Amino acid sequence: MMGVVRADIGPMVLALAAGAAGAFGAQAVSLPLPWMLGPMCVCTALALLKVPIRGPMPIRPPMIAILGIMLGSGFSPEMLGRASQWAVSLAMLGAYVATVGALAYPYFRRVGGYDRVTAFFAGMPGGLNEMMLVGHAYGGDDRRIVLTHASRILLAVLLIPIFFRLTTDIDMSNRSAFGVSIDEVSLKDYAILATCAVVGVPVAKLLRLPAALLIGPMIISAFVHLMGWSASQPPREIVNLAQWIIGTVIGCRFVGVARAEIFRVLRISVGATAIMLAVCAFFALLLHWLVGMEVDTVVLAYAPGGLAEMSLVALALGTDVAFVATHHMVRIILVVMAAPAFFRLSARWNKGRDRETRRE
Repeated sequence: MMGVVRADIGPMVLALAAGAAGAFGAQAVSLPLPWMLGPMCVCTALALLKVPIRGPMPIRPPMIAILGIMLGSGFSPEMLGRASQWAVSLAMLGAYVATVGALAYPYFRRVGGYDRVTAFFAGMPGGLNEMMLVGHAYGGDDRRIVLTHASRILLAVLLIPIFFRLTTDIDMSNRSAFGVSIDEVSLKDYAILATCAVVGVPVAKLLRLPAALLIGPMIISAFVHLMGWSASQPPREIVNLAQWIIGTVIGCRFVGVARAEIFRVLRISVGATAIMLAVCAFFALLLHWLVGMEVDTVVLAYAPGGLAEMSLVALALGTDVAFVATHHMVRIILVVMAAPAFFRLSARWNKGRDRETRRE
């Protein structure tokens, strides 16, 4: 076991070094979110070139927990008065998920050539690990499911910041957008925020919440900030560190997959991501028309990217991080809870229809 761990250290260090180089390079050319997109793009390219890299998975959990704490810090006592305004957009998340699934499923079946199970769980807008595990349990191709979701996240995280960079005057390559410096947070606040991770992770696991490492600390941190026990901002150095690790891990998800399969799934995922983004834009415009919500904020809240990644974009844009993070958390929970149940119902319906067809 120790030999395997030691053998992985070199490829992990190489991936992190490449990711750091990508971050500095992306920052030099003013790419939006350089500390996440730079490592992500460089490590994806190295994976395609079969360079022996490996995602730094052992250090990912604490980074995810730190990010959850930072997302929770976006909540404040003042937002309690605005929470009722979220009711409509949260209620429409179910319609959004259903619409995406209804459009993505036939796309993956007819264009991608996926089998029924794989197409269903690949078309769900969220829950990469959960959809892979449940899809595999029902007989789907778990490798293709996770590769499709990884491609969706890759494309969404790449395209959405670039879109905002081109359509707004916000410089997302400016690290000062991510709050205060690390020496501006008091030791008391650090102790309070660290406690959020220590308490949040086991509580989320006990409650069987999806993405427990992220959602647990986020919920406890949100509670702490809503109660006014801490008002500390996320230090930008820690945000950059989290982006670096997350971007490197995303790029390394393609390691070990045949180049032809990666290009094939990426090609298919371009169409699927375009469908999801179109549905996202439709709901953003609809909510703007119904209740006057800002289109940019709703796009980030409904975007088919990861909770962590889209929340980082929200931080960069200076939009309502609590709004964005809460919607993504609800979306993930909704997908994880509803997708397996709906698949079982549709499977029974298909079996009944097949029996009727055979009788005829």
